[in-house]
Amino acid sequence: MTTYPFAQLDVFATGPLTGNPLAVVHDATGLADEQMQRFAQWTDLSETVFLLPPTREGAHYRTRIFTPDRELPFAGHPTLGSAYAWLTAHPEHTADAVVQDCGAGAVTVRRTASGLAFAAPPLLRSGPVDDAERAALAEGLRIDPGAIRAAEWVSNGPGWRAVLLEDADAVLAVQPGLVPGDVGIIGPYPAGSEFAFEVRAFFVKNGATCEDPVTGSFNAGVAQWLYASGRVSGPYAARQGTALGRAGRVDVERDAAGTVWVGGAVRTHIRGEVEI
Repeated sequence: MTTYPFAQLDVFATGPLTGNPLAVVHDATGLADEQMQRFAQWTDLSETVFLLPPTREGAHYRTRIFTPDRELPFAGHPTLGSAYAWLTAHPEHTADAVVQDCGAGAVTVRRTASGLAFAAPPLLRSGPVDDAERAALAEGLRIDPGAIRAAEWVSNGPGWRAVLLEDADAVLAVQPGLVPGDVGIIGPYPAGSEFAFEVRAFFVKNGATCEDPVTGSFNAGVAQWLYASGRVSGPYAARQGTALGRAGRVDVERDAAGTVWVGGAVRTHIRGEVEI
């Protein structure tokens, strides 16, 4: 077994232990795929990240992102957490941005007033879901099909489908059954509220539906849809994790070039070493 620097972070947190945990293994060169997957299964977090030297020109580090049962080309809270972990380990890097090398390509992460923000990668699949998929989503979420105001593919690594409900209360009232894959739901708060939307995200693990505390990839994909459809135009904040007793905050904006930035705060709660 070999010893590696290790940290466990809280991403998109508004206070201690309020966001989405992330395990980060530094300097992971030498670990085999099977070892990475086994360790991610052992941590049993939404994702575990392994930091490696970059292979793309211009990148500062490479990430491999694992859920307990598979590797992902991209995920949002691991992207923010990886950047934070790398910057913490490299205080000599004082530039405003870093570039992450991952399965989805090069992803820029920049410093913000609230923490860090990543540039949303292009959607791999977009557009409305078909009628059969819409019916399956309603069945899995245990809601009336008529409660769905719109439903779209917003896949950017994970195969997210986004379901728009009437309002935030409708989102919080959902008690899902077995969802058909990666599904996120979103509903607006009244105008003038601190948050523009309530968000929840569900996925299947070991044959059961699980809810993610705060989900950067889904927030990135749904933001691209919301901007493109004219449902939002300026910066906004989304709340996620409420149904799990968390208090996650995701800050979203679109710049003049049309790039969507997804950001939030990151905290370190555990640091040390791990033997793998």
